Amino acid sequence: MNNYSNVPLSNGVKEIILGSLLGDGSLKIHRPYKNARFSFRHSVIQKAYFDWKVRQLSEISSDKSVWLQEQDNGFSKQAKLRYQSKALEALTEMHNLTCKNNRLEIRRKWLNFMSPLSLAIWWFDDGSIISNGRKGVICTDGFDEKAVQVLAKYLQTVWKIKVRVASITKVNGKKEKYFRIWLRSTEELKKLLRIILPYTKVEEVLPKVILMYNDVQLQERWISEIAKNTGFSLEKIREYVNLKKSKWKAYRK
Repeated sequence: MNNYSNVPLSNGVKEIILGSLLGDGSLKIHRPYKNARFSFRHSVIQKAYFDWKVRQLSEISSDKSVWLQEQDNGFSKQAKLRYQSKALEALTEMHNLTCKNNRLEIRRKWLNFMSPLSLAIWWFDDGSIISNGRKGVICTDGFDEKAVQVLAKYLQTVWKIKVRVASITKVNGKKEKYFRIWLRSTEELKKLLRIILPYTKVEEVLPKVILMYNDVQLQERWISEIAKNTGFSLEKIREYVNLKKSKWKAYRK
């Protein structure tokens, strides 16, 4: 991975790609092309976040990089916005560093080049605040247990965020076991959120950084911290706090 710094892409694009590969993005070499393309998709209800990502990726985009994938009668319940970059040699270099046999391979060699922006993209793609509004989970359902353990160790070693890996069972025609990363402590979740707050640039992802408290003073303190680090107004953040309260029936102290 020593040649990571020599990949001829801006740091921002590389960091977004690395974070996206853990979330909703992929790097693939499609026949008959010899070079890789970066792609991702989001629901139309995440349009602002999708558009923000696309703007950051202008150096690898074409005028045909974005299109709408209509709702189908299968797995997808909503229309999707799709992005696909140009096929570029620089992306092939990224592909060679992160993939094996055209599939993503989770390795510390490239995880070590993840930045706070990369963490933010990963969290906004696949992270959620759950339970009483002060715990979190990262849905790593696409990875096997070994890969998820590597990711958990990476968070703990590099970012000093204590997490645990636990499985869930889904029934989609058949029972399947998935492994997820859980942040069971409010303090550990805060560590992650404080890293990514400066990269929270889209209003619609604010719910992913809003902790919920019964105590008014604690709630206002966290609202102020979000405002200070994101640039969003106190009023706007309070709107999203109230929206969360309207959806959730109870909160534990």
